[in-house]
Amino acid sequence: MEKVRRLRAMSSLCRQQAAYNSMNKWKLLAEAEYWDHLADLELSSHFQQCNAIGLNEVEQPQAITDAKY
Repeated sequence: MEKVRRLRAMSSLCRQQAAYNSMNKWKLLAEAEYWDHLADLELSSHFQQCNAIGLNEVEQPQAITDAKY
C-alpha cells in the first residue's frame, strides 16, 4: 500500500506542476494519468493477491480434532 501512496503522490506533483507550467501542461497531465494508472494496477494486484490468499485458506481441508473412539 505504501507503493500506491507514492504513485499517487507523483501524480499529484505532476498535476501541481501543470497548473504553473502552461507550456508543458498537457505533457504533465499525461504523466499524472500514467502515475494514476500505475497506482490503479498496483492496487488491483494487491487485492487480487489478498483474495487469492483468502480463497486458498478456505479450500484447504481442515483436520478433525475431536475424533471419538
